[in-house]
Amino acid sequence: MSSAETPTPRGPVDSSRVPRYAGPATYARLPRLDEVGGKTDVAVVGVPFDTGVSYRPGARFGGNAIREASRLLRPYNPAQDASPFALAQVADAGDIAANPFNINEAVETIEAAADDLLGTGARMMTLGGDHTIALPLLRSVAKKHGPVALLHFDAHLDTWDTYFGAEYTHGTPFRRAVEEGILDTEALSHVGTRGPLYGKQDLTDDEKMGFGIVTSADVYRRGADEVADQLRQRIGDRPLYISIDIDCLDPAHAPGTGTPEAGGMTSRELLEILRGLSSCNLVSADVVEVAPAYDHAEITAVAASHTAYELTTIMSRQIAASREGTTA
Repeated sequence: MSSAETPTPRGPVDSSRVPRYAGPATYARLPRLDEVGGKTDVAVVGVPFDTGVSYRPGARFGGNAIREASRLLRPYNPAQDASPFALAQVADAGDIAANPFNINEAVETIEAAADDLLGTGARMMTLGGDHTIALPLLRSVAKKHGPVALLHFDAHLDTWDTYFGAEYTHGTPFRRAVEEGILDTEALSHVGTRGPLYGKQDLTDDEKMGFGIVTSADVYRRGADEVADQLRQRIGDRPLYISIDIDCLDPAHAPGTGTPEAGGMTSRELLEILRGLSSCNLVSADVVEVAPAYDHAEITAVAASHTAYELTTIMSRQIAASREGTTA
């Protein structure tokens, strides 16, 4: 479809007419999904679920904290030289309401809701919620694209087997995803990992699943550009899912999270790595584990809102380029 045939996207509320602190707190002050006819190119969707956490709860409130912090985002992204909300229709699809007392049922509910959104042709920018939600999201994305490449930004591996006998927790989603065959095991990477483990076997098991690891120390020593280049080469042109646990950032940059670890990346490093991935085929993404009860001055929520903004910009650029038959 040519640009002439593509409807002009409905963008955010004009902040020169309505102050940023006024009005409904949709992501980046974007229209709701129902305000754009129920169809969008990128659906920003919340999943207020944190029953899978192993330490501090509170990520169920993360999505709305990110939305509130995103009021200050502006429509032009100079780092990527793009106006994402003009290139493609981006809309806030509200929240997926999942059972907080039954993890198995919640996982099924999230998967079904993701199926519905992806079935409209949209890509998803999901705001968590704890990292348990990545599994049903990946299941849904894989139905559409086949096994996907995965970049997992996190302080932790999240490839453990069970907690207290539970298969579905925020520490197990990517082991389940590998077992289910929904990930392309030639293109799996953790980024930002650090901190103590239960034992060296954790790393051995993780490697057997196909994951490469870029630690936070690697990012510090090698720099964002070199890391992004390595990741691009590993991903190639495969359909890519990016999952970002905000605790990949140092607690100085993201105190509002359930399992903080010292020695993490800066928000600047994270954003620069993401910008370096703009040529990758990003089909959907999530930002999870924002727990505002432990936040200070919205530091974590602001970092998460900007992270989602960069991811949304990448998807919007690629959608626009696809319509024009060019490369983003």
